[in-house]
Order: sequence, then C-alpha cells, then structure tokens
Amino acid sequence: MARINEVADRAGVSTATVSRALNGKGTVDSELVARVVAAAAELGYRPNGPARNLRRQETTVLALIISDVENPFFTAISRGVEDVAHAAGYSVVLCNSDDDPDKERAYVGVALREQVAGVLLSPTGRTSGHELLRGDGTPVVALDRPLPGATGDAVLVDTRPAARQATLHLVEQGYRRVGCITGPSGISTAEARLAGYRDGLRAAKLRSSASLVRRCDFKTSGARQAARSLLGQPDPPDALLVANNAIAIGALEALAESGLRPGADVGLVSFDDAPWAKLLDPPLSVVAQPAYDMGTVGAQLLLGRIGGERLEATTTTLSAHLVERGSSSPRPR
Repeated sequence: MARINEVADRAGVSTATVSRALNGKGTVDSELVARVVAAAAELGYRPNGPARNLRRQETTVLALIISDVENPFFTAISRGVEDVAHAAGYSVVLCNSDDDPDKERAYVGVALREQVAGVLLSPTGRTSGHELLRGDGTPVVALDRPLPGATGDAVLVDTRPAARQATLHLVEQGYRRVGCITGPSGISTAEARLAGYRDGLRAAKLRSSASLVRRCDFKTSGARQAARSLLGQPDPPDALLVANNAIAIGALEALAESGLRPGADVGLVSFDDAPWAKLLDPPLSVVAQPAYDMGTVGAQLLLGRIGGERLEATTTTLSAHLVERGSSSPRPR
C-alpha cells in the first residue's frame, strides 16, 4: 500500500501539502491539489488505512454533494435521498459545490476526513477528487451526470430524446427558428440536450444554425445574457428550448425586457418542472425529469454498496417527458 510520502514524491510537494489537499483545506493551490489527487489515484493511496475502514463500518452518515442547492431539481433529488436514508437509519449531510471543481474537491476531502459511510455526488463533469473515494474504499454513486471516465455507479436521465421531442413540439406548433440555450461545453447534460435539439431540427427537416445556439453556466445571470444575445439578432429565434429552470428564469427576464410574451411572441420550453412553472402566465411548458426518483434510486444503490453487495458497476437510466403548457402555444398566424 502506498504511503503519504510516496504521494508527496510523485506530486513534487511536501507530505503536509498532501495532507491538506486530501482533507479539503482551501489553503492549497488548486493546481497543487490536482497534482496530489492524480498522484494519490495513480498510487492507490488510502488515507488512514484500516482504521478508517473500521470506523466507516460504524457510521450512519451519508454525504450528498450537489451542484446547486438553490435549484429545485436538486432539492427534489435531495429529498429522495433523505427519505430513503432516514428510513434505513442513516443521516445525510448536504454539500453545495456550485458546479465548482475546487469546491467539489474540498467537500470530497471533508467526506474522507469525516469517514462517512458513502457519498452521492452530482459531478461537476470535470476532473475532481472523486477518484480518492474509490481509492479509499468509500462507496460512491453519481447522480444526474456520470463520473469522469464514465466508470462507477450512476443514476442518470436520458434527456437527449426528451430534447428532441420538445424541439419537434415547438416546430409542430408553427415555430420555424427554434433556438437553444444550453450549459457549458463538456458537461454531459448540456451536450445531451443540445444533441437532442439538433436531432429534433433534423427530424423536422430544419437546418441547424450556430447563430441560434448559446451556452452559459446553469445559472440565471449568464442565461439572461445568452437570451439577450439571441433575441438581439437581426433575425432572432421565434422559440427557445432551454436546458434547465435557472436558464429559464434568465430567458424569461430577457423576454420581459424585450416586451415579448412567451406563447404569443416567442415559444418557450424548459427542462425541469419547477414548482413555480405552473404559476406563470402563461404556464411554462417543460421537460419534466424524475428528480425525486433519481435521489431514491441513488440512495438505495449506495446503501446496497455499503451493505456489501459485490455487483459490477451499474448505470440506471430514467426517462423524462414533455409537459405541454401555454408558453409553447401555437404560433399566432
């Protein structure tokens, strides 16, 4: 078994830096943390060895690391996890990564230091500290996005066909210049929804145009700017497919600023059926994802791993579906 000094030698840092990096201390430069994480993974380093494993068998705490605690989608996932965990006698510690790889890595370090029984993680989609959990023997299940490298247990939603269905729905409603606002490049959920949008255009025999696509973080502020950019073009889109409910808020704000009304001037379909979606005027058409079910399935899978199930890594894929409401009403003639 590798020792901490071997990790330090491989990473070219001190043993103290290795300790701080693996325990999520924010005083370590992110580049050094990445080197330490990579070295530990390559060497199979396991912090604290058998003593850690012995204590983990006695703990009844799970860590849930999600991307955005303000997003109702992740709130529903969290509720699903907590319901299953509570029924099994486990507690859940909630951590918010803000889709920040450094913050995610820090929380992974906290999970290791506190020797939780297992971790449910909504990955940032970039290189992170998740591989340390495997090296340490901590069970981990990915939610919403696969772990980098597409290995390990995961519970996902197949959003590409749902995005195709939503795009075709807008075309069938009479819209001909359908735009798309999706998430950052390289994020699996953002890429799947963009691919489904393009699938829908091809099925409708409409040409895909780069001028009708914008990317932004899965946040409202960036989405507002992206929507403004689309709507400010000489030939703007007459409908929008947006990749989550935070982006939908930004798009709605940009439409209001331009004096445009969803379902009358611009068709609009958003991913995620947030509680407020039905309260808008007109109500928001959505691609509803089974977020609560994702949480329950993920928690059940994790508890099975903690209980000693020796199955091969598994990916559970759930389905999403279109809910038609007033924001995608037929285009006025």
